[in-house]
Amino acid sequence: MKNHYIGVDLGGTNIKVSIFNETFRKVGEKRSPTEVTYGSEHVLTRIYNTVNDLLEELHLSSDDICCMGMGVPGILDIKNGISRFSPNFPKWEEVPIVAWMENHLGIPTYIDNDARVNLYGEWKFGAGKNRRNVLMITLGTGLGGAAVVDGRVIYGATGSAGEIGHINMYRQGRECRCGSSGCLGRYVSALGILRTFREKVQEGRHSVICEWVDNDLEAVTADMLSKAYDKGDPVVIETMQETGELLGYGLCAVFSLYNPEIIIVGGGMSNMGDRLLQYTRDVLDSHALRIPYGACTIVTAVLGDAAGMLGAAVYAKEQLAQSVS
Repeated sequence: MKNHYIGVDLGGTNIKVSIFNETFRKVGEKRSPTEVTYGSEHVLTRIYNTVNDLLEELHLSSDDICCMGMGVPGILDIKNGISRFSPNFPKWEEVPIVAWMENHLGIPTYIDNDARVNLYGEWKFGAGKNRRNVLMITLGTGLGGAAVVDGRVIYGATGSAGEIGHINMYRQGRECRCGSSGCLGRYVSALGILRTFREKVQEGRHSVICEWVDNDLEAVTADMLSKAYDKGDPVVIETMQETGELLGYGLCAVFSLYNPEIIIVGGGMSNMGDRLLQYTRDVLDSHALRIPYGACTIVTAVLGDAAGMLGAAVYAKEQLAQSVS
């Protein structure tokens, strides 16, 4: 009997898969490394294997699954199920995700932007529940965004509404695979903040993290930054401040456009909490439009990194219902 739903959150670091029952209670979860450097076919095969392994563990088959939803970073052709471009995925253009998955799994599959499925999860079940104007930002390998305006998730002409990671912050800045440079996501993301930290160390600054990794800067992780911050490491504190302030200036523009009543911060970097976000709030306090900002709260996602999987499954159920109505 088809009474289960699959939610997939495709990240630049990990593939996260959950299976839910008809009331969206999670019955199982599995994660595996994405291995993006090997290209699209390799990543799709890893998703397929992760889904299949989880089905086997739960003694389920495709006959038990109503549909599968997938959150995919980057620009999508949602109608045709194609991932057109993802800035943190090399060898990844015009990838026919839906056709590939349906051919291999035999399960109706629907894709949406990864930030948007996180939004679906938090809006339906988490911090944004019962709110009509919600802005979700995801701080992970990259920076994503999505919004609910007047009770409706907004998509735009090409499904690209909310791509705040590509707001241009510097006329001449770090190059982005979108073709521009100085994009917000090149600085405010796990990749971005680690690069900022490495650049400071390469300028001759010393951090306690250098001892932890025996001066192998490529081994530094975002979790290490949080631990070093708590120890009062000056280089890390400066890195957090610069990154948090830049996020604040980016959100000033987004805030004015969407006028949210709540901003939800999710993704792996949200674990940094106020180590990062205190500086974001300082910028918003002094630069955001006063009246609408006064009506808005900023919170971290209550579902953690489970929001994307849950939101993808809920989204898929809604899309399946629309397709048969």
